[in-house]
Amino acid sequence: MEVFRIFHSPESYFDEKTNSQSNKLIFNQILVICAFCILYGIVMGSYHSLLQSAVAGIKLILLFVGTLLICFPSFFVIQQVLGSKMSLKQMLVIILSGFVLTSAIAFSFAPVVILFMITGGNYHFIQLLHVAIFLFSGFFGMRLMVIALKFACEKKNIYPRIGVSVFRIWIVILLFVSIQFAWNLRPFMCDKAEDFKLFRKYEGNFYTAIIYSMKQLSSPDDSADGKKTFMIPGTDDGQVNDSTVIKRFMD
Repeated sequence: MEVFRIFHSPESYFDEKTNSQSNKLIFNQILVICAFCILYGIVMGSYHSLLQSAVAGIKLILLFVGTLLICFPSFFVIQQVLGSKMSLKQMLVIILSGFVLTSAIAFSFAPVVILFMITGGNYHFIQLLHVAIFLFSGFFGMRLMVIALKFACEKKNIYPRIGVSVFRIWIVILLFVSIQFAWNLRPFMCDKAEDFKLFRKYEGNFYTAIIYSMKQLSSPDDSADGKKTFMIPGTDDGQVNDSTVIKRFMD
């Protein structure tokens, strides 16, 4: 409750706390983030199997915590250069609050995801649904951070006004880092027709994968097993799959 109370009172970010109180708050924030991440990850991976659920939950924790560890040092150093008077723990509490809100909103959409999975949602549709949920929840998480920093600037006078503008640029960097990190941790969910995979091996990037998923929704593969087919003269029906093409080539 202490973690969520801070959302309703901006002053709570800057209350004078003892070291033990600050450490406890930060620990509780990280604990809540991990709890929501692993629960939502279980929902993501349940589209495929129990093993994929467990792995997806762990990967989602690594995504949130890893992104924070990668991006926070640059944010702290830049703010100090700009003249911020906020302490390290105050900044960390603000950033973690945004992550808490992001993970909480994402987890609140878990029943929606479960409904579409139960009612036979297409793999590519579910994939795009997860992306939309993270973008939506991330928007509110970043918005919370901006509100807290504006309060520090206008009411507390311990944060430089230019720092708020720089923070918006940092948010863009945070977005690209999280996307790249998520791409390297994939898959969070697997197609039911595929075997369990801890990591994917093929190349590409997040943006081409999203374009491909959108194309699959508008014009899915005609073949029953989802493999691409090619027209080759001399075959009975004029259609073969990828493995047949390779075999014909080798012959």
